[in-house]
Amino acid sequence: MITSDLYSMLLRLVGAVERLAPPAPPALDLGAADAFVWEPQKEELRPVEKVAGVPLELLVGIDRVRDILLANTERFAAGRPANNALLWGARGMGKSSLIKAIHGRINAARPGALVLIEIHREDIDHLPKLLARLAESGRRCLLFCDDLSFDAGETSYKSLKAVLEGGIEGRPDSVLFYATSNRRHLMPREMIDNERSTAIHPGEAVEEKVSLSDRFGLWLGFHACSQDDYLAMVQGYARHYRIAIEPDRLRREALEWAQTRGARSGRVAWQYVQDLAGREDRSVEA
Repeated sequence: MITSDLYSMLLRLVGAVERLAPPAPPALDLGAADAFVWEPQKEELRPVEKVAGVPLELLVGIDRVRDILLANTERFAAGRPANNALLWGARGMGKSSLIKAIHGRINAARPGALVLIEIHREDIDHLPKLLARLAESGRRCLLFCDDLSFDAGETSYKSLKAVLEGGIEGRPDSVLFYATSNRRHLMPREMIDNERSTAIHPGEAVEEKVSLSDRFGLWLGFHACSQDDYLAMVQGYARHYRIAIEPDRLRREALEWAQTRGARSGRVAWQYVQDLAGREDRSVEA
């Protein structure tokens, strides 16, 4: 028999335990915006009112990878099968800009067709939890991680491997994962070389490290641009933002800017155009 005093004490104990338990995370409201940033500490998505990027037509010199990624993303937005994609290669050649521009192009043609969600590289450990939450939403979600790579001693790449391919659950059909990296295999070369020289079974150790990149169905390489492509980028930006400048001066200044930076890339072209627009009192807002 449970006495009334014991019953009351049990109720108070249950109430105390419930108060100590963390509250259930709020439901993800993917209707609030077309782009979000995942904040794992709060287990919520922060809406992004305006995605920072440039129009797709201004990305010059990457026509082939642009067409491949655009077609893959359009298939996914239409509910058809599509591949996860790894965009790797030279710095500043438009890898992350391409993803954001494609998202903008698709949603301009079909409003609300695709949600872009950025997850930071240091939050990859939280990816399985995010995917479980997104699976309940019903919207097509393009998950995006910029500058993804792993250093010696890190193990979070293992959870990413299971999510991309091979885990029991895998990724939901409504979620596609795109990542950018300067490293083709997402690991530094010295880390792979170290495995070859120190592991008991070096072949197996290296395979375990580099197999992460194999989980991406699309590998799209970005390489340093030529001078002609660099100048075409600068001219395209200047024309798009209606910056009036003599062609010879534009060419001379753009080449000098690249020389001072020691590189030619889409990022360098954009930085020059921003400087030029500031000097000419022109806006570069979309």
